[in-house]
Amino acid sequence: MGLCDGRTVIITGAGGGLGRAYALAFAAEGANVVVNDIRRDAAEAVVDKILTAGGKAIANDDDITRTETAQWIVDAALDAFGEVHVVVNNAGILRDRMFVSLSEEDWDEVMRVHLKGHFCLANILGKRWRDLAKAGKPVAARIINTSSGAGLQGSVGQSNYSAAKGGIAALTLVQAAELGRYGVTANALAPAARTSMTETAMPDVVKAPEAGFDAWAPENVAPLVVWLGSEASSHVSGQVFETQGGRISVCDGWCTGPQQDKGARLTPAEAGAAVEALLGEAVPAQKVWGS
Repeated sequence: MGLCDGRTVIITGAGGGLGRAYALAFAAEGANVVVNDIRRDAAEAVVDKILTAGGKAIANDDDITRTETAQWIVDAALDAFGEVHVVVNNAGILRDRMFVSLSEEDWDEVMRVHLKGHFCLANILGKRWRDLAKAGKPVAARIINTSSGAGLQGSVGQSNYSAAKGGIAALTLVQAAELGRYGVTANALAPAARTSMTETAMPDVVKAPEAGFDAWAPENVAPLVVWLGSEASSHVSGQVFETQGGRISVCDGWCTGPQQDKGARLTPAEAGAAVEALLGEAVPAQKVWGS
């Protein structure tokens, strides 16, 4: 018995890196896997590996950034496997430049793939799961999003990527709050692993060691993703996890910290004095990556 026997999962950007590791791990636990990637040959290679191992999977290269084409992905999953229980929003791109050097296209393309790409499939499936729940059918559905340390702490040279990934973290919180009544959980990951993006951005850091534990291997992240996609995780929602190697941490989100209240309007000087005092009490934020 696998942890995800009979469950169907759609994984975007699953032709390589983290998505590939997730696809193989879900299949090993009995899931039906829809391997979505704009690189059709890469998706088919992952499917071939799953089928050879005795698993079930189909390849798909439809666009995740438009509702019309995202619906085709869901339709393909339903045609092949009858239902969809999990979506893992993993696909992404980089357009790294210092903020003042970004073009409008650099900004829009990263937002389109990351932020809108996280919206389309989850929106379609969220409606489906809501309607099933309202019809009295049991739902144990999972949305697993991909944020980043850049989205949680910021990253020099990645303002577009950081903003998109920060938006995904906030989106996850709202999805969890709104969809829980329908049997849907929503969680996000900030994974640290060797992928085509990290190999481009920091090749020396993520290079595999010649011997010993490979902390940057994408396969290290997959067990957490599979567990979050299983029915066993029904009590966990609205969380963001950082994970690398054998480490998992639960992220502290934005919350109301130290405060002062005069009970009346502050003068500018009083506002400044209050800020100085409160900053002395507040827990310092982590530094922006690269600063």
